[in-house]
Amino acid sequence: MAAEIVTQVVATSRTSETFVAEQAFYIPMTGPAARPRRSLKHDDTFIVLDSHGDIGASAGGPDGLFNHDTRYLARLELVLDDVQPLLLGSNLRDDNSALTVDLTNPDVYRQGRIVLPKDVLHIVRTIFLWHGTAYQRVGLQNHGDYPASFDLTFLFDNDFADLFEVRGEKRARRGVGSAKLLSPSDVIFEYRGLDGAGRCTALHFDPRPTRLAVNSATYHFELGPQQTSSLFVAASCNKPMSFRPARFFPALLAHRREMRCSTASAASIETSNDIFNEVLCQAMADLNMLMTETPQGRYPYAGIPWYSTTFGRDGIITALQMLWIDPRVARGVLRRLAHYQAHATDPLADAEPGKVLHEMRGGEMAALREVPFAQYYGSVDATPLFVLLAGLYVERTGDEETLTELWPAIELALRWIDGAGDPDGDGFVEYLRASEQGLANQGWKDSYDAIFHADGKLAEGHIALAEVQGYVFAAKRMAARCALRLGRREVAQKLELEALRLAERFEEAFWCEDLGTYALALDGNKRPCKVRSSNAGQLLFSGMVRDDRARRVAADLMRPYFFTGWGIRTIALGESRYNPMSYHNGSIWPHDNALIALGLARYGLKHSVEQVFKGLFDAATYMDLRRLPELFCGFRRERSRGPTLYPVACAPQAWASATPFTLLEAALGIEFDVDRNEIRLRNPRLPTFLNEVILRELRLGPSSVDLHMRRHGEDVSMEVLRRRGQIQVSIVLAH
Repeated sequence: MAAEIVTQVVATSRTSETFVAEQAFYIPMTGPAARPRRSLKHDDTFIVLDSHGDIGASAGGPDGLFNHDTRYLARLELVLDDVQPLLLGSNLRDDNSALTVDLTNPDVYRQGRIVLPKDVLHIVRTIFLWHGTAYQRVGLQNHGDYPASFDLTFLFDNDFADLFEVRGEKRARRGVGSAKLLSPSDVIFEYRGLDGAGRCTALHFDPRPTRLAVNSATYHFELGPQQTSSLFVAASCNKPMSFRPARFFPALLAHRREMRCSTASAASIETSNDIFNEVLCQAMADLNMLMTETPQGRYPYAGIPWYSTTFGRDGIITALQMLWIDPRVARGVLRRLAHYQAHATDPLADAEPGKVLHEMRGGEMAALREVPFAQYYGSVDATPLFVLLAGLYVERTGDEETLTELWPAIELALRWIDGAGDPDGDGFVEYLRASEQGLANQGWKDSYDAIFHADGKLAEGHIALAEVQGYVFAAKRMAARCALRLGRREVAQKLELEALRLAERFEEAFWCEDLGTYALALDGNKRPCKVRSSNAGQLLFSGMVRDDRARRVAADLMRPYFFTGWGIRTIALGESRYNPMSYHNGSIWPHDNALIALGLARYGLKHSVEQVFKGLFDAATYMDLRRLPELFCGFRRERSRGPTLYPVACAPQAWASATPFTLLEAALGIEFDVDRNEIRLRNPRLPTFLNEVILRELRLGPSSVDLHMRRHGEDVSMEVLRRRGQIQVSIVLAH
């Protein structure tokens, strides 16, 4: 969510003070994290821990065990004789299945004398999530040549805070919580919310602690030289009283097997660049972790920690980015969003018949409508993007059975686009929030100050965003193809004609000859917001704009006021609200660059694709875990320095994780023709850091192929390594 900041200047007798009022749902950043954070997720549960494996032991992080937007554990800290162990190192497994933390003891004093010198004990914490339970093993070994006597204590607590409370929202009233011992090995926290729902957290310790209280568990150890021991803790969310967690090692193995099986049908990629291979492996591991099994299929939750739920726009774009490598993601996204498509008008939820879901929340505040996001539809772009993804999915797979299932939702979405989505009937899809509780801006740049005029004045009234019109154009063209598949020729002709007319109107209303690019938006008075923005780059992705103007837009995006060397800024240097440290007004978003790269490829501008690809790859080499974050700051690239991070960016974030795959798709020009059973590489070009790329199990229908591409200067050769079934592969060179 974006910040809406209103500045008041209040005069006092001594000076003037500026007070800043935050928009609802703003994510504050009050200080640096005392320890780096690590995240794990499984389905609707995620956990944020620090580098020591603790929850709530250090300031500056959104720590906790969360399930359905509620915190089920606010503290779980390990101490050794009342002091914190020393960190040796902590690492996520390559597949994100578990966090391993290596600790040792500091010098331990009793009555002023050292009784346990430092670095004698090796303490290994292994933590993973599985089916709503956080499992932890603590392994110990005494590496000394004398016995070690010590206490190991877990300190724990909970608040059942709603995720929006953790983000900074204040509540006048809360429900009632309690804690009690169930047995010498079990503690339970309970909470009765104002929504009437009961929530509980069960802590199970194995073996039985030496001492157990409602907020601590202590084990006394007497370890001989080289002796080892271990203990286990499980924290379960909303399980019945009779529930007993699975044994640690069988559960961990089952969890890893599930993760391997979930990616078994996706294509795999290997390149000649070891670092880029690491980027790809991390990206796939992050996407796999963010996938959530829902009744409608697998869905990529948007990001950890703030967006670990169903987001319409994020899920659609992530599925679109992954379509070439694993189209199953798109099917799950489409079926889930069709299931939750709005069928009634609800101003608080910004819902209108046909609109596609923006965000879904399962916490207490959403249930009480203290926040409007239980099922919230305040997104102007999710609906056309839904139609677009449906068409692209069918083009990729030929899955007409799913198309038939989705067609009523597609028709309903198209009716919203032409009806309530265009309230003044001018042919452009617009937004204006229906409730003061909703989001003021409802495109992907949803910060309060993201849509503005050249003088910095914020746009008002019903706002028509440039890229949204492109989404509508592409959606109608894809819907027309779907209609043809279903034998609805008249519908197809109508949609195709509407798309062409939209393109004509758009050129007339949005093109700014003085800027050499398209306006960011039209405000409620139909005045163009004459601001250079990356939104114009996403128009290339839609394919709506004239070829000559597309090339002018592309050239503009690659100039220094946009392209930093790391990527393309959201807003160009020199615009009135440009700020490289802002959320949307000058920062760099990997997914935005990925969609722009697809657009550049569409118009044959592969040299620019290569520049964007290399910039983001170089940025990833500096990132923790080689993981591209949600966004980073838009400062100019300088020699021998990495990019500047944005402090509260989500990492992992689904569409950022999918970006390396999209960039490779754009570079190679990968196209699928399911009717001709053909895969084409259109004007393939590899960046200089990639000499070879191998794609394995690239599927088209029941067939698959392994391809080996080699770079030869600006040219690319292709070798078919293996083919299963009937499939054709070709390189198309076109200008």
